[in-house]
This record gives sequence, structure tokens and C-alpha cells, in this order.
Amino acid sequence: MQRGSLTSTALTEAYLARIAAVDAAGPTLRSVLETNPDALTIAAERDAERKAGKVRGPLHGIPVLVKDNLDTGDRMQTTAGSLALVGTPATRDAHVVAKLREAGAVIIGKTNLSEWANFRSTRSSSGWSGRGGQTKHPYVLDRNPCGSSSGTGTAIAANLATVGIGTETDGSIICPSSICGLVGLKPTVGLVSRAGIIPISATQDTAGPMTRSVSDAAALLQAIAGRDEQDPSTSAAPAATPDYAAALVKGALKGARIGVGRNLAGFNPAADAAFNKAIDTLRAAGAVIVDPANVPTVGKYDDAEFQVLLYEFKDGLNRYLASRGETVSHKTLAALIAYNREHADTEMPWFAQEIFEQAEAKGPLTDAAYRNALELCRRASREQGLDALFREHQLDALVAPSNAPSWVTDHVNGDKYSGGNSSVAAVAGYPSLTVPMAYVHGLPLGISFIGLAWSEAKLLGYGYDFEQQVMARQAPKFLRTVE
Repeated sequence: MQRGSLTSTALTEAYLARIAAVDAAGPTLRSVLETNPDALTIAAERDAERKAGKVRGPLHGIPVLVKDNLDTGDRMQTTAGSLALVGTPATRDAHVVAKLREAGAVIIGKTNLSEWANFRSTRSSSGWSGRGGQTKHPYVLDRNPCGSSSGTGTAIAANLATVGIGTETDGSIICPSSICGLVGLKPTVGLVSRAGIIPISATQDTAGPMTRSVSDAAALLQAIAGRDEQDPSTSAAPAATPDYAAALVKGALKGARIGVGRNLAGFNPAADAAFNKAIDTLRAAGAVIVDPANVPTVGKYDDAEFQVLLYEFKDGLNRYLASRGETVSHKTLAALIAYNREHADTEMPWFAQEIFEQAEAKGPLTDAAYRNALELCRRASREQGLDALFREHQLDALVAPSNAPSWVTDHVNGDKYSGGNSSVAAVAGYPSLTVPMAYVHGLPLGISFIGLAWSEAKLLGYGYDFEQQVMARQAPKFLRTVE
């Protein structure tokens, strides 16, 4: 674009054609719910600005896909994948979407997701929604793309846009990014505003980049990070957003103290073997390896976390639905439960809504049960968990295998998720970055770099240095099954 050999209009046209050829036809990935009818108009406007000498930044004219739980104040729907919210679009952009537009990005479409961000049933199939059907894995089509941001993971891996936005409560950026061979960054809670995003948890939710390279993740984070009066959690964020691109240097790992979370591994032999090779790479790059550096509180807050999410989901979703005013017909979680029962043939053909029902049974956030569970999560994940571990070993980052290889999609029995490490950072509200490290039988594996609050620049630097050492990512071939 700087040279004038490519325009935003041409790039947007190419991606729209690829979505039609690969997502709606061909392998039929079902990762994009809808494309923006105004995308080409916006691209032409960005081209005109560039021609006039106005370039807003690295994302100027760049097509971006966003998950369908982010409000877009345009002609596209915001539904969390549920048919219950199909109808009138939101009246204004989520803060993240507004920031992307300010940066010059072209919002090219909305991605499929695990319906209601995978917080409806304990027997769900990741990547399935009533509105979009089942998203396929881009590398091996009968496998599962994982996590609620499955549509963004598949779409960006399949090169249906330059970059994408996912959201995470616990694993929904890290898992689909890892399993789909992407770089995924779950930021510190509060670095990116959640205003205008359909919520699960006020204490764990965040949006973040899902990209094919660390440098793209840094550029995307630069655009969406920052304080927002609509989201009080952002008041704790740095007043000035760091220059994330400046952290991307070869040699960033030299001298860094990297802990090896051995008790975050051990769930899959292939992942462990790839992880051990990755540790050798980190050591060869000059990192000081502390092995083991086990997180002392793993598993001690799992039930408490679920209780927190149930309480916060009911409270947050009811508030969100109220904020949509007349653009939604169902104003409460109770009304959504009733809708699903009345439309069970389209909304519950494979799995039910027991999580919805458990959340609806919860009381207000003033309940002692909620406050005690939240206090346990904070204390065990932070003070007694990552904070204590980093202090004891003077760590700069902790590494672990992101996930096991993907499983075969099974609507009858649900997900066969066999291991990962997302909860360690998610419950604490701390950042985590996954970077491709290897493949097994054609299925991607990632390594996670986990840090303390506001350490995104440091993690991006380590991830970039590792990425440049291994250059593991390969383009998907849409295999029918594993070879």
C-alpha cells in the first residue's frame, strides 16, 4: 500500500472472494457469519485518504474480522451466535470496534463462535452456534477449532482477513489460536475495554488479537488498547499505551529468566515432546531457563471460578441486554432460556442449556457465596499463585504448552478437550501469548508465554524472538482427516 502497488479496495475484494470460495463453498469452513455490505465503500474511503496523504497507522485500509459478540453500529448483526438476537443490529460500536475504525481498519465481517461464548452447556461442541452451524478446523476438517473464538481462529488461519479479534474468559483466545496455528494474545484484564461486548465475566473477560504473526498481533493490540470511561477496569491500565512494535526485536530472549511450568504440561506426549524442543530453542536464544517453575495453586480454584462466572454472567448479560434497548426482543437471561425451550429444534438440537439455568438460579453479586468465591480466585491465582512464583524465581515469563492437538468434532458427546493452561492467566486476569511451535499429524501446537499484569510488551518480544527462531507456522491445506 505504501508503494501504491496494492489498494485497500483490491485487498478487501480479494478477501471477500476468498470467503465466498473457501468459507461459504469449497471446504465450507462456516467461520464467517456475515460480511459487511459496506466493506468496499469503507475500503475506498481509506484509499482516498491514503491518496490524499492521510495514513492513520499500520491498520489503515486493513481488513479485520471481529467475533460476533462485539457490537458493530452498522448493518451487521450482533448475536453471540444465537438466533434469539437476530433482528435489529446494535446502534453503536463496541469500544474495540470504534478504535479499529479510528485506526483505519476495514471491518470486513463477523465471525462464528461457540454460541454464547461457550457458556450455555457443559456438553457443547466448540464452534457450533444456532445461527452459524459448526465451524470446521482449517487444517483437518473433521477436527474441532476449539474455544468460543473458533470462527476467528479458523478464518484467520485460512487467510480470510489480515487479522482478527477474539474474546476470552478462560481459553477462548489461547485455545483456538494454538489449535489453529495462530498467534493469540489474551491481554491483562483492563488493557482493552469490554464496553459493547456481550459478556460472561466482569473479572475475566477481555478482547484480544488473533493473527498469523507476532508483529501483526502487536499492531492490532496497539490499535485496541487504552482506557475507556465506559469500562472501569481500564482505569488501572497504563496511562500511555506502550509501543508494542518497539518490543519486537531479535535477541529479546537473551538474559530473560523463563520459568518452565511443568505442572501445566503432561497432558499429551506429542505436546510435551514439542515443548521440550521449544525449551531448547529458548535456551539457545540466550534465555535463562528455570526448570521446573511450577505454579503452586493449579486446580485449587476451579470450582470457585465456575461459581464466579455463573454469578457474573447473569448480572452482566442482563445489563448488556438492557443496554441494547429495542434492538433485542429478549431482555433477560430468563427470557433467553424460554426462547431456547420454545425453539429447541434449532437452538438445542445437540446440547441443552444447563449452564444458562445454573446462572439464572444465582442471586445478586452481593451474595456471600459470590464474594467468597471471587476472593479465593484472586488470592489463589495471584498472591499465592503467579505473583509468588515470579517473585520466588525472579521470572520474566512462564512458559507451558498451550493445548493438546485438536480432537474430532462430536455433536453427540461434546468436546473432548484434553489439556491446556489458559486458566492460570485467565483467573488472575494476567496476559498470555500463544505462538506456533510445532505440528503433529498436521495439527498445530502452540507454546504459551505467561506474564504478570501489564507485561504484554515483554511477552510479545519473547514471542517474536521465539517465532523468528522456529518459523513454525504453515498454511492450512484443508485435509479431510489426519494423515
